[in-house]
Amino acid sequence: MWFWFALGSAVFAALTSILAKIGIEGVNSNLATALRTTVVLVMAWGMVFLTNAQSGIADISKRSWIFLILSGLATGASWLCYYKALQIGEASKVVPIDKLSVVITLILAFIFLHEQFTVKSAIGCILITAGTLIMVL
Repeated sequence: MWFWFALGSAVFAALTSILAKIGIEGVNSNLATALRTTVVLVMAWGMVFLTNAQSGIADISKRSWIFLILSGLATGASWLCYYKALQIGEASKVVPIDKLSVVITLILAFIFLHEQFTVKSAIGCILITAGTLIMVL
């Protein structure tokens, strides 16, 4: 089932880029990020209440709170950078560079989460990086 959610994520991320590039025209990138974030916030809380998950807030540990907050800050910084890049660059070049996050995630997962970094992972990272360079040069 995770595969279908991951595929859905990819499709919606692609739509996000195209819709954002069209919508950001003539709009300050920080304002556009704030508007997008507001929509995401309403949608996320809507899903929490729709699935009756709000009762789990009290069960969240202090450690989880810290890392969720840090993750939120990283997301915010990512979106601010992404929207500014998208506003001044071509989507067909900005998006592939943004997707280098896959390579960076694999490296960070190896370093901090001690996840396995296999030959297959290394080859995939090299191919993603090479493909990105080919697309943006």
